[in-house]
Amino acid sequence: MSVKRALATGITVLTGLGISYVGLSYLLDPAATAPAFGLPDWPRGGDATGFLNVKGVRDLVSGLAVLTLLATRQRRALGWLMLVESLTPLGDMLVVLNHHGSAATAFGVHGLTAGAVAAAGVLLLGEPLRRPEPARAGTDRPTAAVTA
Repeated sequence: MSVKRALATGITVLTGLGISYVGLSYLLDPAATAPAFGLPDWPRGGDATGFLNVKGVRDLVSGLAVLTLLATRQRRALGWLMLVESLTPLGDMLVVLNHHGSAATAFGVHGLTAGAVAAAGVLLLGEPLRRPEPARAGTDRPTAAVTA
């Protein structure tokens, strides 16, 4: 395995597992998880739990999509997915900054995540396409019809 392929795989695994963990955290303990997002204020109370759980479901599904394409060796589709999914942490960074949240969290968590996910996407898309192996001599002949 080349260094680039190993790096792309490593970032992808960390991304898939990481966002799945975040999603589970928003499902299991949303009140404790929300403050780490970087916004100066977050929804609280009974009504907020449902909203934060929705974020959890979406984060969990995002992680599972990444891990599913990786497990099924759909690396080209995975590359495109990673590029698209890099827009989520980029958007999160912009939201945190726009709402005067923590700049350290905006850049250090969301910005770096966006960069890492996009880099993995570029590395995955830069991998050479694998062509199906040609059939070996003698294996591509049609089977003889059986006559009675």
